[in-house]
Amino acid sequence: MTIDEAWRILLEHQYKRTKNRETILQFFSDNNRYMTALELKNSMETDNPGISFDTIYRNLATFTELGILEETELSGERHFRMQCDHGVHHHHFICTACGTTKSIPHCPMEHITVNLPNFEVEGHKFEVYGKCPQCL
Repeated sequence: MTIDEAWRILLEHQYKRTKNRETILQFFSDNNRYMTALELKNSMETDNPGISFDTIYRNLATFTELGILEETELSGERHFRMQCDHGVHHHHFICTACGTTKSIPHCPMEHITVNLPNFEVEGHKFEVYGKCPQCL
């Protein structure tokens, strides 16, 4: 997702264009990997020393709810990244060392549902964890 696409979504939902939101969107656009709220806060404190976790988490929740950011949990901590293909079903390989992601175009659900007769699958999330070539 581009920053322009993110702003279109935010404005469609009546969210104002603020300096904090601009900074957050730029941060995730510049970092093509999963990032924590603490990493975002540390980055923002240079220009905005008083930024609170409340402000950061409120914006992260809004961006995730609107489909601008994707969220996952690594080592018990929430991580976020810019939505890579808005509206397109996909999965990820996620490096547990640096958060780098790689899209996985194949969905394994067609093979899994064969083993679930008489069940109705309502949704799923498939992530593969390991080390990327740079972290090996």
